This record gives sequence, structure tokens and C-alpha cells, in this order.
Amino acid sequence: MDGSDVLDPTVPQASAPLVLRGREVGRAGRAVRPVVMAVLNRTTDSFYAPARVPDDAAALDAAERAFEAGAEILDVGGVRAGNGSPVDEAEEIRRVVPFVAAVRRAVPDLLVSVDTWRAGVARAAIDAGADLINDTWAGHDPGLVEVAGAAGVGVVCSHTGGATPRTDPYRVEYGPSADGRDGLLADVVATLLAAAERAVECGVPRASVLVDPTHDFGKNTWHSLHLLRRTGTLAGLGFPLLMALSRKDFVGETLDLPPEERLEGTLGATAVAAWLGARVFRTHDVAATRRVLDLVAAVRDEAPPAAALRGLG
Repeated sequence: MDGSDVLDPTVPQASAPLVLRGREVGRAGRAVRPVVMAVLNRTTDSFYAPARVPDDAAALDAAERAFEAGAEILDVGGVRAGNGSPVDEAEEIRRVVPFVAAVRRAVPDLLVSVDTWRAGVARAAIDAGADLINDTWAGHDPGLVEVAGAAGVGVVCSHTGGATPRTDPYRVEYGPSADGRDGLLADVVATLLAAAERAVECGVPRASVLVDPTHDFGKNTWHSLHLLRRTGTLAGLGFPLLMALSRKDFVGETLDLPPEERLEGTLGATAVAAWLGARVFRTHDVAATRRVLDLVAAVRDEAPPAAALRGLG
């Protein structure tokens, strides 16, 4: 069994392994499991209330609990993704950077990602010990990837269809294709590949460049569902594939549920994406996601069951 070489041709090929700071994330010996990235927002207005942890002590406790529950990366955000109160660069740094340093000291084995589109925030976070910059707004600040490359840390390349930070989609359309929907996929693939290659040119190690189709950003629910359906194509781009599915609106609209009731839908989408080869999963629900991903890894024959005793005693 070796997660880098799936022998069964019926099992979709996994995306490229993720390496941060010289460490292949998710590998333990011959076993390879998808990676859990825990969400922690240093905000008071993020769409899912339990992820809002502005208090320093509570946030550090949440980081420790996420690590104990199976998260290998902590994604720290200081600004709500959607519309909300203005947050300037200085305030974003105040919310995020000292906390990154605190996590680095308290949980040294937990990799730290910072969710920002600003190069200045990225630079300060890297100086504080961040291992990864999650640029969810698709290079809005072109200097961000240069900062990541100069420091040799990882970066997430995303797709927003041209949307600018903190805006919601409105009647978004993508070019035509043979089936009427893969114009979106073509746009996502072209955008991600171009951004990923630029990151490599800027000095980011190739194995530390993640690609993220960025569900809901610049997309309606039909778009996000189609990208989930096409996970296999995205997994074949040659870079580690990140899926940020957790409690998003496309899950809520598909099931007609508010954020507080979207866990089962999120886990269903997670299982589909993991089977089709996604590598990293950004989530609000670490323990549940870890269990789903471990089950899928066992089905894919990439990792053994934790305790295979039935019929052997």
C-alpha cells in the first residue's frame, strides 16, 4: 500500500502531495491520508458563528483542540470573506499576527496558514511563523505571491472569476462549452495553472503550491456543484488540491439549510471530493472531517483501518 501509487485502476488518482517546510503533510510511513485544515477566524462577523474566536485565550485553546482532533494545518483569518465592516491592513495584522506567533510557540507541530489577500499581512504573518498563505482572492494583490516566494513558504492559488475581495457573486456567467457548463471548468483550470506557475516562478516550492477552485467565490450553487463533480480533473493539474467546502452556501442552498445545519451536507461533499483525489480539506468541523477522510483513505487503499480485528480473533 502506497498512497503515491494507487494500483487499482478504478480508484481515481490523488492530487500531488503537499510539502510545507520540507514536510510531506498527511504521510505517516506508507500511509497517506487527506489533510485537515481547521478554520479559526479572529473576527466577530464570520458567517458561521462557532468559528468566530476573537478572544486570544479562547483562540489558542481552539487551536490546541483542533490539533488534538486531527488537524495538521490551522487556517487563521482576520477578515470576513463576504460583505461586512471595513477592516484595514493594520487591524488585520493586529488580529492575526500575534496569534500566529502564539500558536507557533504553543503547538509547534501544527502548521499555520493565514487567510489574507494583502501582501503586507502575509509578510508580517510569515515573520511571525506562518507556513502557508491562503490567498482566497486570486492574486488581487500581485505582491502577495512574491512575498511567499521570497520566504519559501506555501501559497494557495484560488479562482474567483474576477471578483474582488469581500464581494458576493451576481448573475455570474462563464463561456460556453460542449455541455454548456465546462466553460466554468476551463476558466478555473486556466486560472489555477497560470497562478500556480507564477508562484513557482516567484520562488514558492512546487509541492507547496496548492490550487483551490474556491467554491462560492464568483460562483452560484450550480457552478460549485459542477466543480465538485469535476474534482478528478482538478486533482490532475499537478499540484496539491485544496477543497474549502465547509458549510458553504452551495451546500446550504442544495439542502435548503442554514450554516448551523450544513454538517451532513459538507461531509457528503467531502467524501465525494476525497474519493476523486482532493488532498486538503478546509473545515470548521475537524473531528468529523478527520473521520470521513480516514474512511475514504482506507477505501482508496492509501491507509489501513485503525483496528482491523473482525474475524481474526
